[in-house]
Amino acid sequence: MSTRRKKTTQPNPRGSKAAHPAPDAFDERLARHHDELRWLYMELYGNGDMFAELIHTMRYYYDERSKALRALDAKREAEGAWYRDQKMLGMQMYIDNFAGTIKGVEEKLPYLERCNVTCIHLMPFLDTPLDKSRSDGGYAVSDFRRVRPDLGTMDDLAHLAATCHEHGISLCMDFVMNHTSEDHEWARRARAGEGEYMSRYFFEANPAVIERYSRDVPQVFPTTAPGHFTYLPELGQSVMTQFYPYQWDLNYRNPRVFNEMMYNFLFLANQGMDIIRLDAVPYIWKELGTNCRNLPQVHTIVRMMRMIGEVVCPGIALLGEVVMAPVEVVPYFGTPEKPECHMLYNVTTMATTWHTVATRDTRLLRSQLGAVCSLPASYTFLNYLRCHDDIGWGLDYPLLASWGQREVEHKRFLNDYFLGWAPGSSSRGALYNADPVTGDARFCGTTASMCGIEAAGFEGDAAKMDVAIAQDLMLHAYMLTQSGLPIIYSGDEVAQVNDYSYVEDPERADDSRYIHRGRFPWELTERIDEEGSVQQRIFDGLQLLERVRREDPVFSAGARVWPKDYSDPAILWIVREVDGETLHAVFNFSDQPKTVWMPEPAEYTDLVAGTNEEVATVDLPAWGFTWLKHIW
Repeated sequence: MSTRRKKTTQPNPRGSKAAHPAPDAFDERLARHHDELRWLYMELYGNGDMFAELIHTMRYYYDERSKALRALDAKREAEGAWYRDQKMLGMQMYIDNFAGTIKGVEEKLPYLERCNVTCIHLMPFLDTPLDKSRSDGGYAVSDFRRVRPDLGTMDDLAHLAATCHEHGISLCMDFVMNHTSEDHEWARRARAGEGEYMSRYFFEANPAVIERYSRDVPQVFPTTAPGHFTYLPELGQSVMTQFYPYQWDLNYRNPRVFNEMMYNFLFLANQGMDIIRLDAVPYIWKELGTNCRNLPQVHTIVRMMRMIGEVVCPGIALLGEVVMAPVEVVPYFGTPEKPECHMLYNVTTMATTWHTVATRDTRLLRSQLGAVCSLPASYTFLNYLRCHDDIGWGLDYPLLASWGQREVEHKRFLNDYFLGWAPGSSSRGALYNADPVTGDARFCGTTASMCGIEAAGFEGDAAKMDVAIAQDLMLHAYMLTQSGLPIIYSGDEVAQVNDYSYVEDPERADDSRYIHRGRFPWELTERIDEEGSVQQRIFDGLQLLERVRREDPVFSAGARVWPKDYSDPAILWIVREVDGETLHAVFNFSDQPKTVWMPEPAEYTDLVAGTNEEVATVDLPAWGFTWLKHIW
C-alpha cells in the first residue's frame, strides 16, 4: 500500500495556529523538550518571535506527516535505538551510478535484498548545478525541496521510501547544512543586493577582517580551493566560501537561517527519510577570532535539531559527519542526558585500518579500538572500510612518534604504499589534494583496488588474486566484528575496481575522488553465480559473514567489546562477550601465516566453518581470520 505524501504548500509561519482540543503525541513530546529548546534558542538568538514561529511550523510538519510515518515513529520510539539492531547493514550509493534514477533504485530492490541490505544511503540527490565542476558531487545544493531532475522527483523519493519501508529497508540521505550553491535562490537574491538574503551569508568588504579570518581559520582545500572568501565585483564585497568558491557558507548567527534550514530538514524527513546525515557539522558556526571549528554554538544547534526531530519525527536518526581527531568527534554524541547525534562516522578507525594494512602493525589500531570500546554503550558509530570520500591520514601521530614514526614521512609512506610504489604493495589508486609544499595528500581508491584485486587481475596472477581476495574478506570480517552500523560501499560486494575514465571528463578530471565513484558494473553481478570467479568468491564470502553477524547473539548491540593484547603486532584480537558467550575474532594483518594460541584449550564453534572442536591453537594464513565462539 502506498504511503505517498499529499502535496501541500509551505505554511505561513506568522499565521494563526489551528486549534487542537486534545493533547496528542506532538504536544506530549513538545512538553518534554519545550523548556530546554526555548532556553537554548533564546541563549543563541534572543528572539521570542522567531522561536514561536519555529514551534508553530514544527506543528505544521507534524500534522503533514503521513499516518504510516507516524506509526513508524511510534514503533521506533517503543523499540529505542532501532539503528543499533544487529540486523542492520547499510550500503552507500550514487543513484545515477547505481541505477540511473530513483525509480531505477526501486526496481533494483530485489538485488539489494539479496545483498542483505537493510539501509540504503543515497548520496546527494537534491538539485545542484548541472555543471559538475560546480556541483561538488551534489554537495552544492541549489534547492533543498527539489530532486535533481535527471534523477526524478520528490514524489519518486517518497514512493521509494514507502516501498523500502514495506521491505524493512530504511533510507539515509545527506543534509548539507553548512553552505548552499551560489545558484540557490538565497544566493541569487543576495548577489542582487537584497539585504535580507545577504544577511543569510557572510559578506565582508573590510580587507582586515578577511585577513584575520585567513590567519585564524585553517583552509579546507588549500591546493584546489585556497582562501576563505570569494570576491563578487558586482557588489564590491567578498562572500565566505570555505569549501569551494561556488559554495557560500550559511550564517547561522541569523535565526532566519536556522529556522528555514530546520523547515527543510522536516520537509525531507516527511518524504520518508530515516537517517539524516549532517554534512560538515563542525563548520556550521563561524566566529571572528576563532578557528571556526567545533565551537560551542555548533553543539547547541545539533542539540536543538535532535529535540526538534524527537518532537516532530522521532523515528529518524541523525548521523554526524565529523572528520576530526577522536577527542573532537566524541562530543558530537552529546551526553546520555542531553544527546546530540544518534550516530557518528568512525573516521579515525577507518584511516587507522588502512595504516595497519600498510604497516602490518596493529598496535595503533588496538589503541584506537580500545578508546572506542571504552565509550558509553549508547554511543553508536557507523563503521566502514571505504566511502565516497578520500582517506585523510588523520592518525594519532603523538603515539606513532613514541614508536619512532614521524608524521610527514609516515604520510608519504602510506600514500606511496597505496599508490603501489612501495615494496610489497599491490594497491592501486590516486592522490587527492596533494600539496607540493608540505608533501601532504589524501588517498582515493576502491576497497578492491586497495586490496590488490585490480593489480592481480591486470597481471593475471592467480596466487596474487588469492591473497587480495583474502585481504578484502578479512577486512570486511573485521569491520563486521565492530559494534555499530556496518556499511558497505556499493560495488565492494562484486569487487569493483578503480574507474580511471574520470580523467577524460573536463568537469571531473581535477577531482580524483571520481576514481571510486564509477558507474556500478552490473555486468559483474552476472558472475556472482559463476563458481570460482572473483565476484562469486567475494559475494558469497560477504553473504556468509553477514548472515553470521545477523543471526548470532554475540554480535548483538548489548555485547561487551574490547581489543585483546597479543604479543605479535601483526595480530588483531577482538573479544565480544554477552550472556555467557564469548567470541574471539582474530585477524592476521600480514603476508605470513601465523599460529595463534587461545587463552586455554576448550571447545569452540567456528562461526565461519560451522564446526565444533577442541581448540588450543589456530593457524591463520596470510591475511586470514577466525571467528571462534566459546559458550561458558
